[in-house]
Amino acid sequence: MTARAGGAAPRRPRAAARAFGPAFPCAVCGAPLRRERRAGRDAALASQLVCPRCRFRIYDYPRLCVGFAVLRRDAVLLLVRGQEPRRGSIDMPGGFVEAGEDLEAAARRELREETGLRVGDARPLGTYWDRYDLPGFGPFPTLNWYWTAHWRSGTPRAADDAAEAHWVPLADAGRRAVQQRFAWPHMRRVMRDIRRVAARG
Repeated sequence: MTARAGGAAPRRPRAAARAFGPAFPCAVCGAPLRRERRAGRDAALASQLVCPRCRFRIYDYPRLCVGFAVLRRDAVLLLVRGQEPRRGSIDMPGGFVEAGEDLEAAARRELREETGLRVGDARPLGTYWDRYDLPGFGPFPTLNWYWTAHWRSGTPRAADDAAEAHWVPLADAGRRAVQQRFAWPHMRRVMRDIRRVAARG
């Protein structure tokens, strides 16, 4: 994988509340519904969707995502995104949980859809906060839950959201040139924890 500079780091929220786009129609009065950053002690929390006319408010609750870190000896399975957002960036097998899905079952479904692979026993790796930028809606927080599993058989074949699938040595995946192409900031923490798991055997 060839390194490419990634996007700028997200800015730290300001202490004062500030409205920013995009705008949405209010379900109550029809006025433009705006994103509004919180103020004071809540400044670090997720933004809210607020109607400036009737004050109708939608809390920007986090969406739950799941993923797999599949290991084959000293390599990890990484993907290249084939769709927006972050098309062309490096990603891991995973995605959003569907309503009513078991979390691990959702992770296995995403792995199967994006690579065609099935794995055996899985171990929880950890949870990681991030955000997802949806065109036409804007950013919303995500809670990403990962498992680790060892490859058993088969060749990964990129499909669905993935354009490419590669076995990448863990040493290479930890290099700055590769991590600059990661689709999501939390992947650096995931990769750090994967290397710890691999080191323990």
